[in-house]
Amino acid sequence: MTRQGLDPLDGRMLRLLRERPREGLLEIARRLGVARGTLQARLDRLTRSGVVTGYGPDVDVAALGHVVEAFTTFEVDQPAREAIAARLRGVPQIVEAHVVTGPGDIWCRIAGTSNQHVQQVIDHVLEVPGVRRSTTVIALSAVVPYRVQPLVDEVAGLSRDPDAPRA
Repeated sequence: MTRQGLDPLDGRMLRLLRERPREGLLEIARRLGVARGTLQARLDRLTRSGVVTGYGPDVDVAALGHVVEAFTTFEVDQPAREAIAARLRGVPQIVEAHVVTGPGDIWCRIAGTSNQHVQQVIDHVLEVPGVRRSTTVIALSAVVPYRVQPLVDEVAGLSRDPDAPRA
């Protein structure tokens, strides 16, 4: 994927779409002072280029009853990594997984209803051939929840926190 530049209008458009996801494009275009067609063309360009990846609602897994968030690193046999990844995709409580460098091989974010539930998910993954061991930490609170808007603002050249590191 090639890097996509964003101008300030793109940044403001993306900010409004995130802040007001149920508001129509006509109203967002009005707020930005541009024609609806201009906004639609920019949104289409950003979608085609892979910058915009979805339009679904954000879901709070804790509100679904999965109040425990764990981060687990699995050490795996490298030849089995693809088969293991396929199995991980079949576990609903694994909400994110990445191949990583360092002391582990695959990093997973797990959403569980309790500590015991998280343990059951980990035990299930440990039964997969090629998974050797796991290391898990339980999240106590989120000091910076997942977000992209500050990065979008920076790339688009919008105002930023003066204390933020410069690229």
